[in-house]
Amino acid sequence: MNQARILLVDDDRELCALVEEYLGEEGYAVESVQDPVPGLEAACSGRYQLVILDVMLPRLSGLELLRQVRARSRVPVLMLTARGEEVDRIVGLEMGADDYLPKPFNPRELVARIRAILRRTDGDTESPREPTAPARIEVGDVCLQPPARRVTRSSEVVDLTALEFDLLKLLLESAGQVLSRDELSRKILDREFRPYDRSLDVHVSHLRRKLGPHPDGSERIQSVRGVGYVYAPLRE
Repeated sequence: MNQARILLVDDDRELCALVEEYLGEEGYAVESVQDPVPGLEAACSGRYQLVILDVMLPRLSGLELLRQVRARSRVPVLMLTARGEEVDRIVGLEMGADDYLPKPFNPRELVARIRAILRRTDGDTESPREPTAPARIEVGDVCLQPPARRVTRSSEVVDLTALEFDLLKLLLESAGQVLSRDELSRKILDREFRPYDRSLDVHVSHLRRKLGPHPDGSERIQSVRGVGYVYAPLRE
């Protein structure tokens, strides 16, 4: 079994040492960088399956570093944010972070978030692909191909993150049926939905923007207040 290589960018040396030790015991190969400038180059090097990035960094903020990483790489990023700083969490997700974890955190929660992200991005070698995945799922002008993890809209490729791809797959498989936020959160984020957790809503917003509306202008992914979301096929 290959170890997943993880990069931790955080200026707190004590925290870095603790995370390295704990994740090492869980079978991960962790390297930490305290300076965000070399941290940026390391994050974009292609050597890591996941980057853990602190929002509060000297010289270059974690959000700015995330912006620069996303301009150069699609490596999954887990943001560490100050507890109560919801703005940082939302902005981080909007800028392309895969998930966030408020400080201080329980190490077991950190491992759970890491495993969920690596499963989505095939970085977890313990999670095999679905052997019976269909060759394609087509709903209207959208075609999703699970084996190739490819999505097209009217034959044009739509560039999605691993999480957005899995979210769209669930919605297309149940097109016309409402999926609850709790079900989507459990299947996509690997955790129960919490009323103040905006992660799922932000990822749905990204997916809407990338897919655009139906040709008639109607919304593809519709909100059902108090329940969840539904992919609404275009009515003929």
